[in-house]
Amino acid sequence: FTGIFAYLNYRVPRTRKEIFETLIKGLQRLEYRGYDSAGVAIDGTNNEDKERYIRLIKKSGKVKALDEELYKQDGMDLKADFETHFGIAHTRWATHGVPNAVNSHPQRSDKRNEFVVIHNGIITNYKDLRKFLETKGYEFESETDTETIPKLVKYMYDNRETEISFSALVERVIQQLEGDRDGTSRAGEALGTRYWSPLLIGVRSKYKLSTEQIPILYRTCNIENVKNICKARMKRLDSSTCLHAIGDKAVEFFFASDASAIIEHTNRVIFLEDDDIAAVADGKLSIHRLKRSASDDPSRAIQTLQMELQQIMKGNFSAFMQKEIFEQPESVVNTMRGRVNFETKTVLLGGLKDHLKEIRRCRRLIIIGCGTSYHAAIAKIKEITYMHSEGILAGELKHGPLALIDKHMPVIMVIMKDSCFTKCQNALQQVIARQGRPIILSSREDTESSKFACKTIELPHTVDCLQGVLSVVPLQLLSFHLAVLRGYDVDFPRNLAKSVTVE
Repeated sequence: FTGIFAYLNYRVPRTRKEIFETLIKGLQRLEYRGYDSAGVAIDGTNNEDKERYIRLIKKSGKVKALDEELYKQDGMDLKADFETHFGIAHTRWATHGVPNAVNSHPQRSDKRNEFVVIHNGIITNYKDLRKFLETKGYEFESETDTETIPKLVKYMYDNRETEISFSALVERVIQQLEGDRDGTSRAGEALGTRYWSPLLIGVRSKYKLSTEQIPILYRTCNIENVKNICKARMKRLDSSTCLHAIGDKAVEFFFASDASAIIEHTNRVIFLEDDDIAAVADGKLSIHRLKRSASDDPSRAIQTLQMELQQIMKGNFSAFMQKEIFEQPESVVNTMRGRVNFETKTVLLGGLKDHLKEIRRCRRLIIIGCGTSYHAAIAKIKEITYMHSEGILAGELKHGPLALIDKHMPVIMVIMKDSCFTKCQNALQQVIARQGRPIILSSREDTESSKFACKTIELPHTVDCLQGVLSVVPLQLLSFHLAVLRGYDVDFPRNLAKSVTVE
């Protein structure tokens, strides 16, 4: 679980302070994806420096801690102007290595920071790569799987047989990686690649852009082994194969793992697909792929986000969790929009249309899923209040959990007028017989259950397939208020992220 954000300004003058503010704001929008530590990589050059170099600033803790750290750096001229600059930023939820500054991203290739990487996902073969690189004399600083990427880039660059472009170099490295990957950077150059983990690019310019459809570029020969990759040549890049502002004018690019980090800057975005490699050099964006398949879309279109900034702000709510609970009716409708027609009472599952031929030929169909409201209910109290709680099916109360019931044990029971009503009543009687204190969520029409309740929360009755949707809301609110009363930050639960992007 990590948040990735990067900002590239080409012929758009920005001070270092403005660049810092853009990067930090992007990370704050993505902090729900992880908040163990955070870091940025920026151009460390000041106006008097003759050579460009990358500077890393990393800090354990939330993005706020990184924001404060940025302004404590020695030798950083915040007023320094950059007409062209590329900065990358990352907020981390630890998977490999404890949360500290060394393990946070960006990770670097060497002490000169020649190549730096921010990464969302897991490199599954990192141990083998690390062992190989250590035999070649490369020293590792962190415990992360990510550090193998810049070290491998550096190794292949140092051992190149011919001159090689940055994009070709990264493509060479990608073929050695197993797992998820995202962004890589070198002073003056930027490259992002997607595999499993989401990545999109926002585009902003007051000038006309060269195209609305960016064609996919492929290697002109099949690459069978790593040794020959340097001999492969990409098609010649020109105005018809790249996205740029016509006339070599000013343009800005925003890379992010979620649209929420981009929407305040631009609503024009390109969604990368798995195995896409996006490279930006001299204000020109090109998209590459190593292999061609029959199902490939030949281009990536610039799309307009149907999202407003206010949708990702807290508004009048005290916490994002509270906002999300009360916005569920709207979220449900938005989820069904275009898929459920309430007038004709029909359902359209657009994703199935492309596979109807295969489905018709199937001899059997297996549908896999889970009761999301049930699992959300039993997890939320534990997640944000740090109180031990367990969700138990009413029919399984006798198989162990009943031994825990006494007069000190609060029991929340969801009892609805459905096919399980009788079994739930049996469970209720067993709780009462052992002096338990049942807090009952029941239908308004249910006068029987309320007689035995310590507290009752009445819910409207609906069809059984939707009853769980109504039942989960008071449980979410209960979790929210319990956490607030205990003094915990509900938007940043300990050891958890609100978005699952890695195994």
